[in-house]
Amino acid sequence: MRHGNSINHLGRKYGHRSALLSNLATSLIINKRIVTTVAKAKELRKFVEPIITRSKDNSTNSRRVAFSYLKDKSAAKELFDVVGPAVANRPGGYVRIIKSGFRPGDNAEMAYIELVDFNDVYSKGTSADAKKKTRRSRGSKKVETTSTPETDNSDVVNATEE
Repeated sequence: MRHGNSINHLGRKYGHRSALLSNLATSLIINKRIVTTVAKAKELRKFVEPIITRSKDNSTNSRRVAFSYLKDKSAAKELFDVVGPAVANRPGGYVRIIKSGFRPGDNAEMAYIELVDFNDVYSKGTSADAKKKTRRSRGSKKVETTSTPETDNSDVVNATEE
């Protein structure tokens, strides 16, 4: 029975599992989007979100703690220079998991895991277009500002008065 064991061991010992999650997190930070199995993606989300939260505070201690998890200088630099400022205003939920079907070889369920603020399809690009568009309840009522209808109406009014 599980009895509150919240970690998925992914069929690996501690050292192999920590190395796997560290490598996946490094790849996610550098590439902004990776493809992996759903089980690994869910564990990676629990692993990488506290690290991204740590990157909001650009201090020496935060850099050392993040580097102890990532074990890659270029990923740590990318995390604090690019990812941290981009997610500074977000209160959490830095990654998104999108299921993408099954792997042909062993029928494992696959998923994309991506950083939310770095996807152009779902983020700012579509919301800016949505703000520009407005819906009209009735398109038939369009006001013309040309001077010809006003002169025609005044002629008609003057003709009826005479």
